[in-house]
Amino acid sequence: MIHEEANQLPDILKEKSPQDDELNFSLRPGRMSEYIGQQNIVETLNIAIEAALQRKESLDHVLFNGPPGLGKTTLAHIIANEMGTKIITSSGPALEKGGDLMGILTHLEKGDILFIDEIHRLPKIVEEFLYPAMEDFAVDFIFDKGVHARTHRYRLEPFTLIGATTRSGLLSSPLRERFGITRDLDFYDESDLILIVKRSASILDIPIDPDGVYEIARRARGTPRVANRLLKRVRDYAQVRAQGKITLSVAGEALALEGIDESGLGGTDRKLLRTIILNYKGGPAGIEALASTLQIETDVLIDVVEPYLLKTGFVIRTSQGRKATEKAFSHLAISHKREISLFEGSKGKRDS
Repeated sequence: MIHEEANQLPDILKEKSPQDDELNFSLRPGRMSEYIGQQNIVETLNIAIEAALQRKESLDHVLFNGPPGLGKTTLAHIIANEMGTKIITSSGPALEKGGDLMGILTHLEKGDILFIDEIHRLPKIVEEFLYPAMEDFAVDFIFDKGVHARTHRYRLEPFTLIGATTRSGLLSSPLRERFGITRDLDFYDESDLILIVKRSASILDIPIDPDGVYEIARRARGTPRVANRLLKRVRDYAQVRAQGKITLSVAGEALALEGIDESGLGGTDRKLLRTIILNYKGGPAGIEALASTLQIETDVLIDVVEPYLLKTGFVIRTSQGRKATEKAFSHLAISHKREISLFEGSKGKRDS
């Protein structure tokens, strides 16, 4: 039986902990040849990297867009390894003032890579410092104010900016247009996730049979980060309850304990679907209303929970809001009329 979560996100959807970062770093491929999935993106990057190396130039600025956990950060580190350069990492929310970015840009050496995660969350004043830096490899310092204001242009070493975003629509057009390479990362299919789980199990020296690999891969929400987290949790369960080996039954029991059903949905996913179906008669329901009902931040629903439900057809997005599909009703074993009418009847009694 699947265990439902309380008002908080399941562990697999939470922010990364230091332990998770350490685990993910140890499992992260270091070269393009080791990277699994996203074949078209890998091929494009291989060509661009080889061409830049032949010309002895910096790589064009790169923008990766896609839901969390699909490999944007990993690709940034791989690009740095392939180019043989340093990578300096930051994030949009961390760069609060123009001076924060200036300090980083003026210390970059030729060919270095600056990786900015959540680049769509850059403050506007910081973003504007990036325009001349990306286009002309220069930043402008302003001295004094008013009629005595003076501008000094400081030349930067040629560098590559790699931006990662989960919501490219929030990027301003001037910033988006300055990226030479823009790629959207999509969810992984089961065959690629099977290879990822096998590779991670081998690195971590986890005994696992093919059925156990498949069971973890198919419940991993099409996301490598989730696959690795589930593998870690199943490993712990197997170590304590099953003499250390992961089989089909062991993986199924462990994932059920984690609240992950056979479609990869967790407690929060099912709560969202039930809310749309029961509270809003199947939809449409506005995202703000859903976030308020579930007591989850709107950004978390949009960036983390919703993409997989949209991709797998449990939810559709309309101009009026989100609607549950026939697949969602079937998955939760809720009939269209009977369950909703029963819910409304019980709600009316409570209200009276």
